[in-house]
Amino acid sequence: MVYRASVAGRTWFPDVIEGRLVVLRRHVPDNLTAFRRWYRDAEVARLARYQDGPMSIEEIDRFFQARALGGESMTMAIHVRGSERLIGTCAFSQLDADNGSALYHITIGERDAWGHGYGTEATRLMVDHALGTLGLHRVSLSVFEFNERAIRAYAACGFTVEGRAREAIWRDGRWWDELSMSILETERRRGAQERGEDADAPAASNGARRGLDERARRGIAARLLGR
Repeated sequence: MVYRASVAGRTWFPDVIEGRLVVLRRHVPDNLTAFRRWYRDAEVARLARYQDGPMSIEEIDRFFQARALGGESMTMAIHVRGSERLIGTCAFSQLDADNGSALYHITIGERDAWGHGYGTEATRLMVDHALGTLGLHRVSLSVFEFNERAIRAYAACGFTVEGRAREAIWRDGRWWDELSMSILETERRRGAQERGEDADAPAASNGARRGLDERARRGIAARLLGR
């Protein structure tokens, strides 16, 4: 976003992103029912929340309005391709227009959809959108140390552990670390090339980055966010 002038005309928040296993779509108000089921599930809460225990209905409703339907994040519903079954949600928040970064979140709320590669593909689609289509430089995330399935999925998408908050979460009667992971545009490109995929046009050079003045960067960010 910050680094490619040509990205200014592209869509920050698409209606649909299609993959082989899943289709990502914008959330609709009717998806609140699924959110209430997911975030009241004790195991989903264990993996996704800092607090011990599921969210209240009131908390879920506020979260859904702010995250899924609000304009401050790019949040997509995860549907199984073919059946269109809604199984989860993924999002970018904390867009940093000056530094070309975003924070990633994902929840596969339907437990019987775990372990089928849906979350891995949804993550790869979102990363490709951020670092490829939009031209962001970096996507980061946080994950609890005990969520080994998620860590494997993130690693498969090219994320690297870059740090840890030691003993930051109390869960299951003991302390666990919280891991910080990230992927850079150059790493996404290298991974795509290794898989024999089109990595899109290369990012601008450092000289081109320096050539973008403050007004241009703000203008690009405003257009991407629809402001």
